[in-house]
Amino acid sequence: MILQGLISVSERRLMLKKLLILSCLIILPACLFAQPKGYKAVADKPAFTKKMERAAGLTNGLKAEFIQEKNLSAIEETIISSGTFLFKKPGKIRMEYSSPFKYLMIINDGKVTIRDGQKTNSFSSRGNKLFTVVNNIMIDCIQGTILTNKDFTHEIFENDSQYLVRLKPSGKEMKNYFESISVVMTKNEAEVLQIIMSEPSGDNTVIKFNNRQLNAKIPDTDFVVR
Repeated sequence: MILQGLISVSERRLMLKKLLILSCLIILPACLFAQPKGYKAVADKPAFTKKMERAAGLTNGLKAEFIQEKNLSAIEETIISSGTFLFKKPGKIRMEYSSPFKYLMIINDGKVTIRDGQKTNSFSSRGNKLFTVVNNIMIDCIQGTILTNKDFTHEIFENDSQYLVRLKPSGKEMKNYFESISVVMTKNEAEVLQIIMSEPSGDNTVIKFNNRQLNAKIPDTDFVVR
């Protein structure tokens, strides 16, 4: 394991920037802090909470494909990428981009490993507050435990087929990185369809999960860079 202190400051900044661009997040414009269009405030919050708790209990692993659309304020063109996503309890995540370039990020119980081309770096997420928050958000979204994340307050909305949970950072430090985070999920089983995050910069990213395989058999070796 390469400790964070052994990686240069410039390398850590580059990896952090790339993680924020590539992580499984949907970034929405700040103007969407009002009630989202097409949604209303959830009518039965206890029923929703019960579905979330049920989803948390049933989800031990997840395998899915994803499509990511990244919109940067500096350019007009949308950057589209795709790959595979793996999750396994208690804290293992693998995001492997296959198009338009190859990029791999693995979070394994607090250790972050990033492979970009021929270069691989590993470090502890615990030494970086932002990495820790991103890690927790991704896990909370998949496990259905986002309502208990103490770094954010939450609002819950619904329409005929979906729930939308919007998280707002409660601490000053997190407000420097995020305007809000929203999660779109199915109405019946509270399965995550999209994860949503808003940056103060106005950049936005849309990640859509397809071909979800709940509790698929995923070996621990998939969370080790070989």
